[in-house]
Amino acid sequence: MLLSPCASEWLALDKDMPKSPASVMDAQCPSRLVLDRIADKWTALIIQLLSKKTMRYAELQREIGGISQKMLTQTLRSLERDGLVDRKVYPVVPPKVEYSLSRLGRTLIEPLRGLCRWSEKHLAELQANRTRAKAKRDAVES
Repeated sequence: MLLSPCASEWLALDKDMPKSPASVMDAQCPSRLVLDRIADKWTALIIQLLSKKTMRYAELQREIGGISQKMLTQTLRSLERDGLVDRKVYPVVPPKVEYSLSRLGRTLIEPLRGLCRWSEKHLAELQANRTRAKAKRDAVES
């Protein structure tokens, strides 16, 4: 593979530059894109389902209440692109496609499982807080 002189200079310069640690607090850091992907609710739900077994598209859609076909397709494509989900297409008619977690995707199981458990555990408290806040807001407005 031939590189242009500019590309060669950039590679040499990049090699010599000290690497700075990634920080999601830095507005220019690409780690924010990663955080955006894994903090998405649909991603968390898909990871949870695929942590149990390999699944077909229709199975995922049935199990995830409220997800549209468009959103499921977009999320699966993004997860596949990022290397978190593997997609296997079988050469049969009609086509059979299965989704499973990649090695990298499996590293998200525990963190996302913890987040899901936290959400379920604190749901009543969060709902009570929202109800109190709404009552205060309604009292001020009247």
